[in-house]
Amino acid sequence: MTPTHPHPTRRALLGGAALAALAVTAGAGAANASPNAAWPTEFPLPDGWLPEGITIGRRPYAYMGSRANGAIYRTDLRTGEGGVLYAGATGQVAVGLKLDRDGLLYVAGSTGVARVHDSRTGELLTTYQLTEATGHFINDVTLLGDRAWFTDSRAAALYGVPRGRDGEVRALTLTGDWVQTPDVNNANGIVGTPDGRGLIVVSSTPGKLYNVSLKTGYATEIALSGAADVAGGDGLWRTGRTLYVVQNRLNLISVFDLDAKATTATLRDTITDPRFDVPTTAAQFGNRLYLVNARFTSPQTPETTFNAVAVSL
Repeated sequence: MTPTHPHPTRRALLGGAALAALAVTAGAGAANASPNAAWPTEFPLPDGWLPEGITIGRRPYAYMGSRANGAIYRTDLRTGEGGVLYAGATGQVAVGLKLDRDGLLYVAGSTGVARVHDSRTGELLTTYQLTEATGHFINDVTLLGDRAWFTDSRAAALYGVPRGRDGEVRALTLTGDWVQTPDVNNANGIVGTPDGRGLIVVSSTPGKLYNVSLKTGYATEIALSGAADVAGGDGLWRTGRTLYVVQNRLNLISVFDLDAKATTATLRDTITDPRFDVPTTAAQFGNRLYLVNARFTSPQTPETTFNAVAVSL
């Protein structure tokens, strides 16, 4: 579980001209910006893109990965216009993504791989081989403290990659209440707990939420109130103690209120939209939630059309 490319330190990335370039990307002054009514709410992607992950930083740019070849597309949320930031390569995959304030883009690469890109240029900076290529599915990622944490949908483990510095990957075995069902996707979306001491992970099958200790990997099932489960739970997004669970093939987002220790989640609302076509992951900018439509129930061909949509919160 070591990087296969030289890993740049955070200090090196933020030195000199790089600091100015990354400040433009990270947009320190735009953290509180909100979309206005004139901003588009639908965003086309190239035909055959096969999207699954989306991330947005402090500036109004969305980054969306491709399952077809690991490419990354960047869209200006103000205009809906975008282009390919990273062209990808044969054998690469990009599913979950998260953008660091330092301008580093962390990408879950499915076949045991995690990648780190420069979000300004798209340059591939580091590749981590977290697991064997087969029998694993590195699916989603969140940023917490000094690590980027990745889920593995086919194994009871999380992987913590050092953020912007050298260091070893930490493997965290899931224990406690965690149930690993063979031959299906288990751990999927992941976010930090409100207190920053743990991780919330959704298991797509059979649709449960867990609070995972960063120290031990012990997973405590989060009791649901107002919902029997979160079947098809895919991407997670949390703002304060509000947790959004994207339930992909159900074409809805369940909105839960977490208690202070994230041991109970009470269903407050559900969000649906006729434009949803198997949405997978979500990212927030201002008072909108942006989602990519993976269209898993449609032909996954080079001619299939794909897009992202925005809904108001």
